[in-house]
Amino acid sequence: IKVFSKWLKNGLHRRDVDPSLKPFFISLSITLLRILLVFIVMQIAGVQMTMFAALIGAVGVAAGLALSGTLQNFASGVLILMLKPFRVGDNIIAQGQEGTVTSIQIFYTLVTTYDNRTVVIPNSKLSNEVIINITKIGSRRLDAELKFNYGVDFDKVKETILATISESSDALKDPESRIGISTLEEGGYKVLISVWLGSHGYNDAKLKFQEKLMINLKNSGIKLPGMVVEP
Repeated sequence: IKVFSKWLKNGLHRRDVDPSLKPFFISLSITLLRILLVFIVMQIAGVQMTMFAALIGAVGVAAGLALSGTLQNFASGVLILMLKPFRVGDNIIAQGQEGTVTSIQIFYTLVTTYDNRTVVIPNSKLSNEVIINITKIGSRRLDAELKFNYGVDFDKVKETILATISESSDALKDPESRIGISTLEEGGYKVLISVWLGSHGYNDAKLKFQEKLMINLKNSGIKLPGMVVEP
């Protein structure tokens, strides 16, 4: 059992198994081997195993029924740690909660929301339902739509938006930003702006970019609906 334990530990290390799983697999394997050793010794000593087998079977069935939800969370936790749909530090949306994954345990996952609440989500909920991993790719697109009346020159609007994107340190150069007229309406036209920002710090970058865009439009003399442009 000691030799097998050492071999298993080295094998898990070589395969780069998640650190949260290594102690569990090793202790589980050692415990099962020791139980098996006891049964082998009892069998060699001539002890009748029929009664023990029936008792173990009954206990196993009862335990399985009582711990069905816990076992499901355990199996889901193993799958999450092995398949890695998300990692510690990723921002995810799951079970109506959006936040940063702070810990992945065998039975549950801890998520800290942006308003600093700690949410404990059972792993079975994460493995069987939709998870949106916001930071896995590394970038997110900000889509903003602005409306102008037909008296506003679109070329001037586009020039101001491009200048704002160029000034923004948070805007990514690749993928390329897009600016275009999305809708033509009776009272004016709408301009759609698509800018790529980094996944981490996305909300702060979004607020900063939109504020800078509004200021630049005002300084350029471009009037948004409801905005009074000073001479």
